[in-house]
Amino acid sequence: MNLNSYIDHTLLRPDCTTDDIEQLCTEAKEHQFAAVCVPPFFVKLAAELLEDSPVRIATVVGFPMGYASTPAKIEEIKRAIDEGADEIDAVLNICALKAGNINYLTNDIDSMITATHLKGKQIKIILETGLLTMEEVEQAAQICLDKEADFLKTSTGFNGGGATLEMVSFLGRLAGGKAKVKASGGIRTREDALGFIEAGAQRLGTSSGLKLIGAV
Repeated sequence: MNLNSYIDHTLLRPDCTTDDIEQLCTEAKEHQFAAVCVPPFFVKLAAELLEDSPVRIATVVGFPMGYASTPAKIEEIKRAIDEGADEIDAVLNICALKAGNINYLTNDIDSMITATHLKGKQIKIILETGLLTMEEVEQAAQICLDKEADFLKTSTGFNGGGATLEMVSFLGRLAGGKAKVKASGGIRTREDALGFIEAGAQRLGTSSGLKLIGAV
């Protein structure tokens, strides 16, 4: 299987440099990965580097905690898209979910999806499943589906563990074709990648993209 088209070639370390992003984009272009996923600070640079490439530009919003105010997240989304982002990976408000404030959570999700779709771009809502009960995962995922998120994404990779085969399969069943599933966090081998795709993932977020395709 050609894994390249499944991979979001990701670099979100807080200490990443311009040289790191340039290398990431060069690798993504050479291997025709689906996208690069970079910090908001580097969206404009990535867009310039990949201007003549089919590789998409993804960035993160409300990352990695999710508890920024909704208006702040919306401004992040608008700025990222204005600077060249094609896809937004946004963390929902985990605190609101845990507090049972479903009205706030719903507005947070709806607002982020609407802001992204109004610009004609795609959004992946990060559930951070490692911090949630299965009931909370289902509740949050259903809101995302009702509001027409493009992807349900498992994890940031920074909190509460990464993707699991069981969770990817569960999200795929919940989505029922209404949204795609992105597995992220802890995907470090080709065997991992193939397992997640078999479980139902249509996109893989990983900093080990070259290893997955056997390029290193």
